[in-house]
Amino acid sequence: MIIKTISLTNFRNHSEYHLDCNKDTTLILGKNGCGKTSVLEAIYILTRGKSFRSVDSEIIKHDADFYRIEIEYYNGEKSTATFDGKNKTFIILDKKTHRLPKKNKYPIILFLPSDLNLIGGSPSRHRDYFDRLFGQVSEEYNNLISKYNKALHQRNELLKTENLSTSDLFPWNLLLTKYGVRIFTLRQEFTEKINQTLNQTYSSIAKNDDEITLHYKTEVKKDTENFYLNMLEQNFHKDLYLGHTNFGVHRDDFEFFFNNRLADGSASRGETRSIILALKFVEANLIYEKLHQKPIVLLDDVFSELDNARRKCLIKNFKDHQVIITSVEKVSL
Repeated sequence: MIIKTISLTNFRNHSEYHLDCNKDTTLILGKNGCGKTSVLEAIYILTRGKSFRSVDSEIIKHDADFYRIEIEYYNGEKSTATFDGKNKTFIILDKKTHRLPKKNKYPIILFLPSDLNLIGGSPSRHRDYFDRLFGQVSEEYNNLISKYNKALHQRNELLKTENLSTSDLFPWNLLLTKYGVRIFTLRQEFTEKINQTLNQTYSSIAKNDDEITLHYKTEVKKDTENFYLNMLEQNFHKDLYLGHTNFGVHRDDFEFFFNNRLADGSASRGETRSIILALKFVEANLIYEKLHQKPIVLLDDVFSELDNARRKCLIKNFKDHQVIITSVEKVSL
């Protein structure tokens, strides 16, 4: 799918907005705060089903009671998304639905300035990033994360009640075990897949022999349900005291290692940017391998953070994709 036009109504600070897109690269120029990122957010909503920034109620323009997004593709198809303050509605090929169907989701490579700080940051930030990536290439993974988080929320709410016993938590322990073990297994598989090409891709950017690996850090030691369930039960008193669940895949982390040392603290600013660039290229290849679709690439004001060599590398590696770039200054493409 290649985007031809996008139109916004009451979306963020846009009362009305229209953009004509090229089949290869489109540049959106503007000062900070003018709503450039909002255009990428709208594209993401209509291709992935939800925002990468916030909930729908925060997206509606101030003093408006709805927002609307319409995208026309070069093949003549159109898609719209409307939120009326309570419900979101998608119209895809003249069919109305309240959730974007799996078959109508299209893969996206999203590159935000904050991604350049991915080497550091919190475990929750790392999980969110890789959950979004793994969820694009595996609908099973996406569903598991959703189900796991709902069960986790229910268990945590129960932990705040009085006179709680282990039997009260057992049904939720079973659900967290069922979903958690599978999430653990898939995270291992996807991390191994990324590492198959990450180092080689990094070397092609940095032009050196440094070694880069992504490590999946977890307290889950065995991919068995007995182990997982026993750990939840053993942590009962600790969970009860702290009021939340202290074991599970919701505590996992993803860490980059640079020459066998944590990249956070050992990789330079330039090396860090090369690692993230390599990750983005690996993402695109992984998505194409799994889904047989070339993702649309959304680059949000990242050119100001990259030197000329890395800018050229970015454009070269995504030359066969539709790329939409936001920038505060004109850039040579």
